[in-house]
Amino acid sequence: MRYSDDLIEEIRLKNDIVDVIGGYVKLVRKGSSYFGLCPFHNEKTPSFSVSPSKQMYYCFGCGAGGNVFTFLMEYENFTFPDAVKSLADRAGVKLPEIEYSKEEKKRADQRNRLLQINKEAAKYYYILLRNEKGRQGIEYLKNRGLSDETIHQFGLGYSDKFGGGLYQYLKRQGYPDVDLKESGLFNVDERHGMYDKFWNRVIFPIMDVNNKVIGFGGRVMGDGKPKYLNSPETKLFDKSRNLYGLNAARLARKKNLIICEGYMDVISMHQAGFNHAVASLGTALTSPQASLMKRYTDEVLIIYDSDEAGTRAALRAIPLLKEAGLATKVVNLKPYKDPDEFIKNEGHDAFEERLVNAENSFLFEMRMAEKDYDMNDPQGKTDFLHHAAGRLLSFEDEIERNNYIESVARTYHIESDTLSKLVGKLALKGAGIAKRVRPKSGIHSNQEKESGSDKAQKLMLTWITSYPGIMPRITDYISPEDFTTGLYHKVAEMVFKQYHEGEINPARLISRFDDSDEIRKVTALFNAVIPLNSDAEKSQALSDVICNMKEHSINYRSAHLDPTDMRGLQELMSDKKALEEWKENGVKLHISFD
Repeated sequence: MRYSDDLIEEIRLKNDIVDVIGGYVKLVRKGSSYFGLCPFHNEKTPSFSVSPSKQMYYCFGCGAGGNVFTFLMEYENFTFPDAVKSLADRAGVKLPEIEYSKEEKKRADQRNRLLQINKEAAKYYYILLRNEKGRQGIEYLKNRGLSDETIHQFGLGYSDKFGGGLYQYLKRQGYPDVDLKESGLFNVDERHGMYDKFWNRVIFPIMDVNNKVIGFGGRVMGDGKPKYLNSPETKLFDKSRNLYGLNAARLARKKNLIICEGYMDVISMHQAGFNHAVASLGTALTSPQASLMKRYTDEVLIIYDSDEAGTRAALRAIPLLKEAGLATKVVNLKPYKDPDEFIKNEGHDAFEERLVNAENSFLFEMRMAEKDYDMNDPQGKTDFLHHAAGRLLSFEDEIERNNYIESVARTYHIESDTLSKLVGKLALKGAGIAKRVRPKSGIHSNQEKESGSDKAQKLMLTWITSYPGIMPRITDYISPEDFTTGLYHKVAEMVFKQYHEGEINPARLISRFDDSDEIRKVTALFNAVIPLNSDAEKSQALSDVICNMKEHSINYRSAHLDPTDMRGLQELMSDKKALEEWKENGVKLHISFD
């Protein structure tokens, strides 16, 4: 259910953003805004701004920003409905009851029953670890160096050597076989009926980001197979879309997340103070898992086992993380096999140093690729450098590509100009270059490198939301159709609509966006600083932006105009004539920026 825009706005207006954020962050008034240490990244100098007039927050350090709803969504990991409900309760606003269909209610009821079964199972395993039957389990965990506090923190448990204890316990709690079967906690066959899936294992409860138990992992005691056993796929548990330890790591507020291989790696790192570690769940890293991490960080450190299998896993993970928009580095653990072994032998500070000195993932890929070539042979080295040049083509941004060219050239003792020419030669041949497909929408994607037109559109949106009083004159020159970049076009339509309805309200507008990346970009527009003092300087700058935008808009429309559209052609010719006059005589604004 989507609440009405009017109800959402009522809730927003009744929750002053300074009061709400002030409950999480210590704020100090400076001028017309409040400042504090950003809760979304580590910093020593306050760059986190909260504006009472705009009812928005923005961090000039990491770019986090939005309104009172997006703050709770980022800080508490709420969904939008969760944030609405929380703020409605805070303001005493009664929300309408959500009406479910019979099928929706059935699914919701089943999910709640399965969550309750998992909660009871976690309790059962937890208690069993602490009595006589769990002695083997507790000895194993203690021998691995885990403290009582850590065991408690992760809710670790034990499953008995005999395979019926959990089933009998849950039956006594009144749960029917049909729900127990759906939980994934039991096997069923004709000979034995229903019996526990996990037995004689240390149990690791798997939680979602909201601390709900959705599955379990179990490590066998002794030499049994498989060594590790996970819950099967259920209506609660999709191992490709969840990460072990993320419920705790998301609250660490570190600048990055650590991705490692297993439960014990995560637990040992958290115990050592590295509480931003997570692990995939018995599988190679997946795209959904990478996207999940992107919700909480912009950088990931890969810490897989230092053996050949760990290296292959890292090489598979790197492109998935990059595709999700995550900066990626690889941590070298040698001579130790895994984080647990490293920390036990070298301690916290040495491990911290390895994190700080993590290797850029592209350079790691190059170093691993190097092993496939005979670098002592001239032909082998030539072949490798051709491979490297092909990989360098993947960087679309010229500055970024040149930086990597210099780094690779320095590492492999080749002139950077020579490597750059090789990259250019391959580009001309089309090596590694994906053809750009023109979107069918008629509005070009915001994913391409920012152009002068993009910058002008961004600046115009900053002008009209910072100084809404200029809109009556702006509409004489600019319309939403002059915003040709997807996101900016969308924002412009909303802002112009708000203007015609009587009030430009950026904080209300933010609530119309669901994508976190878009929210950040739009918030940045509304909080950008225009470093001009006098009205004359502002008028001149604004005039330049208008002419820039109009020129690009005319060129864009001309390139996409249907030759049979006579009306469109006439409008285009009229706009071209007007633009020529503006360039000759100047845009006559005569407006106040108060």
